[in-house]
Amino acid sequence: MNTISNNQDYYDQIFEKVHLEANTTLSANFTDCDFVKCSFTSVLLNKCRFSGCTFLECDLSLAQLPGCSFPATRFEKSKLIGINWTLADWSSPGFQKLIGFYDCVLNHSTLIGLELENLQIINCIAHEVDFRETNCSKADFKGTDLAKSIFGNTNLTKADLSQARNYAIDPGANILKKAKFALPEAMSILYNMDIILKE
Repeated sequence: MNTISNNQDYYDQIFEKVHLEANTTLSANFTDCDFVKCSFTSVLLNKCRFSGCTFLECDLSLAQLPGCSFPATRFEKSKLIGINWTLADWSSPGFQKLIGFYDCVLNHSTLIGLELENLQIINCIAHEVDFRETNCSKADFKGTDLAKSIFGNTNLTKADLSQARNYAIDPGANILKKAKFALPEAMSILYNMDIILKE
């Protein structure tokens, strides 16, 4: 399909190259749908529900998500720049359980205070993402570039950052119990401590 209408319920549909104009408002429910090379840039997704959906090579940059939910949804090779995820509906069962980002661009996004246990951010570019107060326990950041992303009182218990890069995490201001790190990137953690390192 290449059209989407408001106030509709869609099941097991494939949407290819759907392009919604900036500032368009969309309200609809999608179950087990695939979105391929679609554009939702600067679109207002008002209380949309995406359950078990996949976004492949899509652009949702600057989309607004008030009341949206994404249980068991994954994003692959997509652009999700400048999104405030805190506006979405996180009370929906399964939203935080299986949501995942793979080979995506997540720059300038906000995840402040969200419950994101088991979050998957794999091989992504996540520059200047705000993870403050976020529960990222058991999250996997494998292969992800976290340059200038903000961590403050972030729960990274058992999180895997062993293959992440360019992060700056203060061990005194975050929860790092049993989190996985690897050298040389893990040296950045030591630089945040009040110690003297000698070559």
